[in-house]
Amino acid sequence: MQLQLLIGILLLILISGFKIAQEYQRSIVFRLGRFNSIKGPGFYWLIPFIDRQQRVDIRTKTVDLEQQETITKDSVTIKVNAVLWFKITNPEDAIIKVADYNKAVYQFSVTALRNIIGQHTLDEVLREREQINGTLQKIVDTITEPWGIKIEMVEMKDVEIPEAMQRAMAREAEAIREKRARIVKAEAELEASIKLTQGAKEMEKSPIALELRRMQMLSEIGIDNNTTTVILMPSDFTNAAKSFTEFVQNKKLDE
Repeated sequence: MQLQLLIGILLLILISGFKIAQEYQRSIVFRLGRFNSIKGPGFYWLIPFIDRQQRVDIRTKTVDLEQQETITKDSVTIKVNAVLWFKITNPEDAIIKVADYNKAVYQFSVTALRNIIGQHTLDEVLREREQINGTLQKIVDTITEPWGIKIEMVEMKDVEIPEAMQRAMAREAEAIREKRARIVKAEAELEASIKLTQGAKEMEKSPIALELRRMQMLSEIGIDNNTTTVILMPSDFTNAAKSFTEFVQNKKLDE
């Protein structure tokens, strides 16, 4: 009876050593306190009371870097937050070389974010986000690589600017737009004056063309309703009409 009880206890102990790790899990096995092996995924067995395991999730993790208040290179206080993606590539190093890899990655990423913002002006932070994200990723990845951690991507989400600075930037943008509008208008007026000068020179060579243009202008004015049009005829036309009238009258007298 005692033998059967002993055998049953031994079987239970042996069965308790069987473990299962999911596809995305790895088990770091320590035997008598020393690193022994990495188990998983799937079915494996540990020596009861001798082996101890610590499981690691090797899937990509997302970390929200809380909003940080920092000063840019041109002494503007802004608030920035970001998102970081990382995954464990070497489970052994992630467990043995750093006490809490999640906390370590977070704290170093926050510090690196503050430092890199301090190396750029406000305009650079707003316009060169992709470049800053890439630089931040390389800095953090260099530090975390010995821990068996790969930084896959870092993205700044929001940049909060002081209200006074927002108003100043709005005024600056408005001034730039007004400047561009004035330049475009001046260029258009210059081009129009050049064309008008060329047209005037051509009409000066041909009086008939000038009169035709005058008549066209009068016809365009007359299109509008309730319009009183005053026609100024050249003296040449008036004299020609007077001479023609006198010629007709004299001809009738002769007859």
